[in-house]
Amino acid sequence: MSIEIGEVISVKGTNIIVELYEESNKETLFYNGEKFNGVSIQEFILIRRGFKDIVARVQGEYLDERLKDEESNCYIRKIELVPIGYFQFDEFHEGLKHLPMIRDIAYLMNDSQVKSIFGKSDNNFIVGETLTEEIPVSLPWAKLFNTHIGVFGNTGSGKSNTLTNLYTTLFNNKLEKFNDKSHFLVIDFNGEYTNDQLIPKGAYKQVYELDTRNDGGDKFPLTNEVFWDEELFGILFKATENTQKPFLKRVVSGRNKFQKNPNSLQDYVKSTIKRALTSTSPKKEFVELISEISTLIESQALYNTCRELAWNSKDGLLFFPNKARPNYLNGGDIDKTYLMHCGKDIDAITVNELSSFTELKLRIHTQLLADLTSGYVQFDHIQPLLKRVEASLIALDRVFEVCKEQPEIKLLSVISLRKTNQEIKKVLPLLLAKFYYGSHKQKVINQNPPQQTFHMIIDEAHNILSTQSNRESESWKDYRLELFEEIIKEGRKFGFFLTLSSQRPADISPTIMSQLHNFFIHRLVNDRDLQLLENTISSLDNLSRQMIPNLSKGCSIITGTSFDIPMVVQFNEMSEECRPDSDDINIAKLWR
Repeated sequence: MSIEIGEVISVKGTNIIVELYEESNKETLFYNGEKFNGVSIQEFILIRRGFKDIVARVQGEYLDERLKDEESNCYIRKIELVPIGYFQFDEFHEGLKHLPMIRDIAYLMNDSQVKSIFGKSDNNFIVGETLTEEIPVSLPWAKLFNTHIGVFGNTGSGKSNTLTNLYTTLFNNKLEKFNDKSHFLVIDFNGEYTNDQLIPKGAYKQVYELDTRNDGGDKFPLTNEVFWDEELFGILFKATENTQKPFLKRVVSGRNKFQKNPNSLQDYVKSTIKRALTSTSPKKEFVELISEISTLIESQALYNTCRELAWNSKDGLLFFPNKARPNYLNGGDIDKTYLMHCGKDIDAITVNELSSFTELKLRIHTQLLADLTSGYVQFDHIQPLLKRVEASLIALDRVFEVCKEQPEIKLLSVISLRKTNQEIKKVLPLLLAKFYYGSHKQKVINQNPPQQTFHMIIDEAHNILSTQSNRESESWKDYRLELFEEIIKEGRKFGFFLTLSSQRPADISPTIMSQLHNFFIHRLVNDRDLQLLENTISSLDNLSRQMIPNLSKGCSIITGTSFDIPMVVQFNEMSEECRPDSDDINIAKLWR
C-alpha cells in the first residue's frame, strides 16, 4: 500500500496534470514503517492505471484559484508530470508504454521503489549518491565500460574527480580479473595522473613523462609499421599535394622494396652519390646534399671531399679548384677525375646502424639527390620540406623510440604531455590512436565478439578533437578527425572504446559527440555547449537540462544508453592520495 496524494485531471500528449489533495504538502511522510518523500520538483510519482503502475517525474507545480464563497477563496495545488517508465511484476522498465486516464489516482513512492528505478544495488561500484533522494548510486559497470563515454564540465566543476572516480572504482573491483584481456591508455595533457592516481605505480601501471625541451624525458615506443607511413609523413611535415607527397611516397616505397636486402641502404647511398658526381647535367645543390649525407653517416672523408668541391656557374660544372688537373667532373675527363679525386672515398662509405629518425633524414636527402640527378624534381620545390622535416624530427626524436616489434604494454599506460610543445600535443595522440587501434584491430579481427578490449581515455579532449583550430592545415585537421571519427564509429565492434573529458564539448567534432553513448555532465554555462547537448543527447529531459548551468562542484547529470533515466548525482570526492593533480590553489594559504 502507499499514500494517495491526488488524481489525474488532464492528459495532453505526455504532459500529465494531477490535482493534489490538501493534506499532501508535507516534506516527508511515514506510513507502515516506510519513508515517503513529499511532492516536489524532480520527485517520482506513481499513477495506478488498472493493474499497471506508471512512473512519472514532477516537472513543475502551480496554484489554481477557486472561489469557495463570496468572502474567501481557496487555492488548489496542481503538478505537471512527465512519464518515464512503468512497473511490471515489481520491476521497473524505462520508456513510454502506458499513459494514465483522467481520475486515475496518484501515489507517493517509497524509498525501495525509488531505489529500484536507479537500478539494482551493487555496493562494490558506488560512486556517489543522488542529489535529492540521497540514494547511493552504483554504476552498471557491465553496460558502461563497453561504450564510448563523455565527461564534460567547466574548469573547477569536478569532472577530473568524476573521471578518476569512475576508473579507480573499476580498478579497485576488477583489477585481478583483467588478465591481459583489457588495456587502458590515458592521454594526459596536464600531468594529472602521473602519480598514484587510478592505480599505484608498479606492475600494472606505466607512466611516460614526455619532454620536448630536454633530452632526459621518457620515450614512447612505436613500431616501424606505424612510423614508416607516407600518409603520416605527408601530414606531419605539411607536404604539398602535387610535389612533396609523391616525393615522400618514393622515400617510403623505396625503403619497403629493398630493406630486406643486406646493406641495401649503404649500396643505395653509394650508387646515388656516384650517379650525381658522374652526371652529365650536374647541379650546384649536389654539394649541399652530399655534405649533409656525409654528416648523417659520419663519413669524415666524404665530408672533406665535399668541402673541396666548388661550382663553376659559367660552365655549369662541379670541380676541385685546389687539386691537380684533370679537376673538372665533366663529360671528357669524367671517369678519370672521379676516380682520381673522390672514387675511393665513395667506395669506402659504410652506413652503420641508425636511429629511425636519422635514417629518415638520410633517405630523404638521398632520394632528393637521386631525383635531381634524374630530373624528376626541382630543388626549390622540395627544399621547404627539408626544413620542416629538420624542425619536426628534433622534437619527435625526444619523445619517440621506434622499434621493430611492439613492446609489451601494462594494464594502464599514462602518457603525460605536460612538458611537450604544441606540435607534439597535436601529433602524439594521433600516432597513439593509429598505433593502438591498428594493432588491437588485428588481434581481434577474427573474433566475434572480441575477446580483448582497449580503452583510450583522453583528458582535455578538445585539444585534439576540435574543429576550430586555426594553427594547422586543413589536410592535417581532416586526417586527425577522420581517424578518431572512424574509431568512435567502428571501434565498438572491435572492442576499442573512447572516454573523452573536456571543458568545451562544443569545440569537439559533432560527429564524435553524436556517437558517444553515455554522458557525465557537470556545470556548463556557455550557450554553444548547452545547445550542443540539447541537440546531441535525446535522453536529457528539459528539467535536467535547465539544471546544468547551476550544478554545484562535484555534481553531475548522468544519462545515456546504460542508464534507465537521467540522474543527478553528487560524486564522492577522491581521497588525497588518489585525487588527480588538478586542485585549486589555496590562495589564502599562499599569501599568508
